[in-house]
Amino acid sequence: MLKKILFIICILIAGRTTYAQTADEVYDRYVDFNEAFLNANMEKAMTLGEQILPDTAKLKPNTRTSFYNFMAQVYEGDHQSMNAILYYNRVIAAQPNYYVAHRALGYLYIKDISGKPTNEVVVDAAYIDKIKKALPHLEKAQACDPDDQTLNLIKLLYRNIKDQRSIDTLPARLAQLKKNCEDILSSQ
Repeated sequence: MLKKILFIICILIAGRTTYAQTADEVYDRYVDFNEAFLNANMEKAMTLGEQILPDTAKLKPNTRTSFYNFMAQVYEGDHQSMNAILYYNRVIAAQPNYYVAHRALGYLYIKDISGKPTNEVVVDAAYIDKIKKALPHLEKAQACDPDDQTLNLIKLLYRNIKDQRSIDTLPARLAQLKKNCEDILSSQ
């Protein structure tokens, strides 16, 4: 009886071990994921991406960063903001000057507060926390790819939390942030 139990345990362990994907299999799946993403087949991309997630360590670092960026976009498109934020943060951790991810993060952080009053001072701590998380990302995006809408939003958010000093020093911060901008993820 004991031998049968040990035999069954060994079979189960062996079966589980053989299920783990090799680095080549993970990369092949990434290629399929990438194709689905680029063909706007988001349902397939989501399925393949979630199969890759447990084995991302087997991807080369820059491929992993690109995968995280695409996964963040898939989650964002599926209205899963928390997952999108998680993966955009991983992209920024790997490539801090990639402003496209900064822009996405900035807008995701304030997504659920967009219905709040626009020209009123806000004292809600959760609202202020979200604004403070969003602003550095919005500033990086504004520095690297200026547009009036983002600039006006940044100023509005600072006004809403009564931070005139940050509005006054914004041009200097933007000039500093502009020195290191990447709009394409490194493939090296």
